[in-house]
Amino acid sequence: MESFHSKLSESPEVVTFGESMALLMPQGPKGLEYSAALDSSFGGAESNVAIGLSRLGHRAGWCGRLGDDPFGRKILRAIQGEGVDVSRASLAADAPTGFMMREQIRGRTSVHYYRKYSAASRMIPEHLDEEYIKQASVLHLTGISMALSPSCLDTVLAAVDIAKKNGVKVSFDPNIRLKLWSAEEARRIILPLLRKVDYFLPGFDELKLLYQTESMGMILRYLNELSAITVIKGGQDETLLVEEGLITPIPYYKVDHVTDTVGAGDGFCAGFLSGLLEGKTATDAVKLGNLVGAMVIQVTGDWEGLPLREEVRAYMDGLEHVER
Repeated sequence: MESFHSKLSESPEVVTFGESMALLMPQGPKGLEYSAALDSSFGGAESNVAIGLSRLGHRAGWCGRLGDDPFGRKILRAIQGEGVDVSRASLAADAPTGFMMREQIRGRTSVHYYRKYSAASRMIPEHLDEEYIKQASVLHLTGISMALSPSCLDTVLAAVDIAKKNGVKVSFDPNIRLKLWSAEEARRIILPLLRKVDYFLPGFDELKLLYQTESMGMILRYLNELSAITVIKGGQDETLLVEEGLITPIPYYKVDHVTDTVGAGDGFCAGFLSGLLEGKTATDAVKLGNLVGAMVIQVTGDWEGLPLREEVRAYMDGLEHVER
């Protein structure tokens, strides 16, 4: 197995950046206002994907800004501890790390964000390192970073331009959060961006919002106008791969017990990109993404359930893990 240090000594295969936030949760399924103790972790779509790729044996780099505070230092150490290169991440002395609080009551999950004026929201294009991005195979981005602030939007668009100029593939998960921007704003920004994307990884509900239609036929017509390989997540029983006018349904892996669905989409992205990096066809890459997503939802946490490469192989081979 590749060592932690050897992984960090080489250029990342995938570069991503965005906001990672501290996460506070009640102990057990109860409301925040009734909980006497909180568990502390962190989460962020882009850092989740980077951790997922690292656990699957790939070199991943996460670029972001955190506050130079206890939360920020803890998060940076944790991401680095997962084998992700954080050499282009920074701690800001003039802005705090954002945080979120999540509660689960009667099976319903609610998330409360405290990210206004966070260090991540102050990212600017000058924080990007073109040399770092251009040596990667893939630049992975999400709509969350675009929605944080006008300067974050400028930074994402600048990163895409750097990637396209240098032949780096662009992977984009819209991850639309209506607490951050309106549907109209998301539509205005995301639809033009899709012309520059190589891998588009939306959920079906996000496509309905972007294209303002419930018709799958109409949505597929719009998607076929793009040059991107599109993977539609969030179907009832299957993921849809849209590639060169062909639609391929790929069934989910069934699991006996769903513990926590948070992070499943990020796990899928990590598995899908891992498959592409390994030279798999898009169909087989989607199958791997589905498997990683299925493994994630059996564990509580945003990123804690992301599987190691050996666990995925064992699962695929039908082997049982025996704790010794």
